[in-house]
Amino acid sequence: MKPMPDNPFLQGYYEPLTFEATAPDLVIEGEIPAELNGTFYRNGPNPQVPPANEYHFFTGDGMIHAFRFDNGRVSHMNRWARTARFKIEREAQRSLFSGMNPLETPPEYLDFVLNDKEGVANTSVVYHGGRLLLLEEGHLPFEMDPDTLDSHGAWNFYGKLNTTMSAHPKVDPANGDLLFHAYMASGPFSDDLGYYRVNRDGFMVESHIFKAPYASMVHDFVVTENYILFPVMPITGDMNRAMEGKPPFAWQPDVATQVGVMPRNGTPDDIQWYEGDACYVFHFMNASDNNGVITFEACHFDSPPLFPMADGTPTPPNVHPYLCRWTLDLNAASPRVKFTQLAGHGAEFPVVDPRYAMRDYTHGWYTSTDGKIPALIPDSDAVYNTIMHFNVKTGAEDAYAFDSGYVSEPMFVPRDGAPEGEGWVLSCVYDFSTNTSALCVFDALNIAAGPIGRANVAHRVPVCFHGTWKPAG
Repeated sequence: MKPMPDNPFLQGYYEPLTFEATAPDLVIEGEIPAELNGTFYRNGPNPQVPPANEYHFFTGDGMIHAFRFDNGRVSHMNRWARTARFKIEREAQRSLFSGMNPLETPPEYLDFVLNDKEGVANTSVVYHGGRLLLLEEGHLPFEMDPDTLDSHGAWNFYGKLNTTMSAHPKVDPANGDLLFHAYMASGPFSDDLGYYRVNRDGFMVESHIFKAPYASMVHDFVVTENYILFPVMPITGDMNRAMEGKPPFAWQPDVATQVGVMPRNGTPDDIQWYEGDACYVFHFMNASDNNGVITFEACHFDSPPLFPMADGTPTPPNVHPYLCRWTLDLNAASPRVKFTQLAGHGAEFPVVDPRYAMRDYTHGWYTSTDGKIPALIPDSDAVYNTIMHFNVKTGAEDAYAFDSGYVSEPMFVPRDGAPEGEGWVLSCVYDFSTNTSALCVFDALNIAAGPIGRANVAHRVPVCFHGTWKPAG
């Protein structure tokens, strides 16, 4: 195999692994709590062959990492998701598919690309209804065995899902329902949204398709106890633009944000759309509603990275997301989404105590930066080397920064029967000095004390996007 191209998203802490491995007993520094038992899954892009076209970080082949915790011991294994695309390129031993623009695909594979149901399965992962599903928002979910990580293929909920599935489903702790959305649901660059509800046993019991104000990348959505919210923000998708050789997805700050609000006991016919200033959010932390006032915390960009303007010119460099509270008062005479900055530091990949999802809560955790480590990628000035705990009621911060580490999305695991926030935070941390990674465990309410235990991996775990926790048993 040839070396990877000279692309910053294929080097350093982004450099793909070229192998699959099983490490049954990782070396432990400190102590892994014996009561922390289950599996922590991480999913991210890991191209198996050097990309032939311009590489975009969102388009590499999915690779899942599983860290299993068993009475103070930790194992690790990684496997590629063997999607249809993966199998075709493995047989050909070369890159055949473009990244963000399907029209750049060789003509003999264009029909496959436009009808592929599996995609690259590289963005997120959820365990629900007894199935481990890898998610990548342009296609169906991709199922893998939760124990062996063998690939099973696309999953359509017994034939009930005929569109894509977003990478950010929500699980209601009250009843175990899985709620998710889809954007561009009827095909590339369409302005259709989908909304779906799957019961705790894995059967789809509700599905809807409806129109958005415009075609947009709706990466995440918001659920409260009484409402579903669809934030449509101006990273727009445009087929005509793509056919003219311009960016298929682009930032259009002259287009307003629109938030659709649907009662949870309603249908899309009940959706009301409310306007806000142009901005972008890849990830919302949590949300709640109280007497018609909806509040949700977001990792808020004034302008987004990784996407150009509609004419192809770049967006401003070195823009960091910050923690921001969105408020929508449905009782107001003219309701409008309002933004209030909660903290000045960088904030991305947020998580909460899952027992408090969709409801009033206090604690959140996310990645941040102390600004001390220069970034290796363009248009970014600092590595996210910090785990941050933030109290959304008081604004109190509790953080730990690694001197030579890149942190991944934290995962909160509650201690059985404990109050909100009591438990552990897990993060896979890449160490620049050794080119290896470690799964670090923190006391969730004392992040500043640093990791209480580290499970050391003998190789690099490349930057991943999202993960999930599956309790033992």
